[in-house]
Amino acid sequence: MKNIPTELLRTFTTIVDLGGFTLAGASLGRSQPAISLQVKRLEELLDITVFERNNGLQVTEEGEVLLGFARRMLDINDSAVTRLAKSRISGQVRLGIPNDFEVSFLPRLLSQFGQAHPEVALEVNCDLSVTLLNDFQKGNYDLVLATASLEETLQVNSDDEFHETIVWVTNGHFNWSTNQPIPLVVYPTGCRYRQQIISKLNAAGIAWRIAYSSSSLLGIQAAIEAGLGISALARSTVPAGFHSHLQLEDSPQLGFVKLVFKHDRGNQSDATSRLYEYLYTGLEQSAS
Repeated sequence: MKNIPTELLRTFTTIVDLGGFTLAGASLGRSQPAISLQVKRLEELLDITVFERNNGLQVTEEGEVLLGFARRMLDINDSAVTRLAKSRISGQVRLGIPNDFEVSFLPRLLSQFGQAHPEVALEVNCDLSVTLLNDFQKGNYDLVLATASLEETLQVNSDDEFHETIVWVTNGHFNWSTNQPIPLVVYPTGCRYRQQIISKLNAAGIAWRIAYSSSSLLGIQAAIEAGLGISALARSTVPAGFHSHLQLEDSPQLGFVKLVFKHDRGNQSDATSRLYEYLYTGLEQSAS
């Protein structure tokens, strides 16, 4: 029976997640030729092709099957290493995250954290970032991940920041007639993406209308899928099955948003510190 080295699987999943050999190499601390060699070793070991290289870097059907197994195997490996290498931690952490991160990479990270630290109780709440930051100041959260515009970040006094590209999100079949106001699917007033969309469209002189507004991510997704309009999200949070665009027809590029962590470094539990480490590392890799 063949054994698949986890280092090969980690290289493979990192290439898929970051979208290229060079970015994966930078993240893993390896050269691009070394990354290519590891992929070749993986393909030779399993006698399959994981990437279709004739038309960009596309994962093959066999590669998709392997990707599912690879993620599960790495999750188990990382949980085991973390659990055995560090002391047991207990307690409760009150975590606040933006609505759109609810179904992106955070659930996988929280699952890994839960497996590694089963005695830590997580209380997770999703809301608009402006609400999360206000509630953090009131002492309602131990750790908050929030979005902020480039200008607002200077006032937020965040502990850690990452840039994320904002992209237009469609169902893949959206047709916008340029002589009609562009229909928008957005979160309620106070959402950073909503502010950024409207500001950019106004600056470009493009007419718009609010076609659908919801505080629920599922509501936003359903409206986009139904063709009611288009929306915008951080690129790493675009759900599977939807299409992301830096620019759509004559619409402007939306620029960047900053993701910020808020926590009290000098007065927090070991459980909060450990959860922050998990989320920081995951976000750092995603935003690379």
